[in-house]
Amino acid sequence: MLHAREPVTETNADWALGPFKHPEKAQPVIKPDPTTRFDCPIRKESIPWEARHTFNPAATILDGRICVLYRAEDDRGPGGIGGYTSRAGFAISDDGVNFTREPKPVFYPAEDSQKEFEWTGGCEDPRLATAPDGTFIITYTQFNGTNGRNWRIGLATSPDLKTWTKHGSPFEGTPFDKARIKSASILHKEENGRLVAAKIGGQYWMYFGEESVHAATSTDLIHWKPLTDEGGGLRHIMKTRDGYFDSVLTEVGPPAVLTDHGIVLIYNGKNATPGKGGDPDLAKGVYTCGQALFDAKDPSKYLTRLDQPFFKPELPWEKSGQYKEGTTFAEGLVLHEGRWFLYYGCADTYVGVASAE
Repeated sequence: MLHAREPVTETNADWALGPFKHPEKAQPVIKPDPTTRFDCPIRKESIPWEARHTFNPAATILDGRICVLYRAEDDRGPGGIGGYTSRAGFAISDDGVNFTREPKPVFYPAEDSQKEFEWTGGCEDPRLATAPDGTFIITYTQFNGTNGRNWRIGLATSPDLKTWTKHGSPFEGTPFDKARIKSASILHKEENGRLVAAKIGGQYWMYFGEESVHAATSTDLIHWKPLTDEGGGLRHIMKTRDGYFDSVLTEVGPPAVLTDHGIVLIYNGKNATPGKGGDPDLAKGVYTCGQALFDAKDPSKYLTRLDQPFFKPELPWEKSGQYKEGTTFAEGLVLHEGRWFLYYGCADTYVGVASAE
């Protein structure tokens, strides 16, 4: 059994993944494209579905190649953050840096059972998981946009990343099926050189949450039961910290990974105002990437985390775009040919990548 440790002060520790570095002469690996069009099944018209922004990517491996599902926003709607419809585009790569993109989205709002939760805001911020049998699971934010500005976690499954079955809320049948919750990461382990969903204690585990980290368990990767506290509310297993980069949010990132040291969770911290609860070395509102360690035998047991972000906005295109404060918002993590590839959203406008041994 692992034991609690004192917080570390460096940007990496013996248990942390990385260090992650940009490719040489780094540029966004996916940018908006105003030329691609899609016949929207709800609007009943052809629209430039990725004209405005392409960001916040999920990632996985299919047939030995890296696949990314990225959030794309069209140019319809009132504008501003959350003011356009989001759909998921598909891109594939042999080297993790150079991608070939599909001309149409592969996951989007439609005339289906989830329309009331996904229209007009769309399907936002995907995370991908791989079941032991090869089935792909996507968790994402269902956002109804201008039809009420409500959101919740949605879940869908696919055999090939292009044809999807939507299952609605993973918390169906619990008090949290319609709760305003974002960001869900399913625990994985390395198996034969790839990441697959892992069971601990006979159950799959999911970390989720934006303002703090929560956990849930499942036996089938589709139906999930959140851990609760004595009052019946969501159990908080990791919270924000005054004075640090994660002083406003500890938003769950890509799949958590079971390692020899424990469970490593990459998450996205949002900074408060410096001098008023925020990290004085970072700007107000900036998103950076942190790592936390949980117990390998009890995934709900928090052990420690990095005191400084291991990855943060540094390049011009990570600090300029729709979100002016700057973001490196990690959502995709894969193991490919012995290297980690971390995919992240940049200022709510582009997709970037960093890699590590």
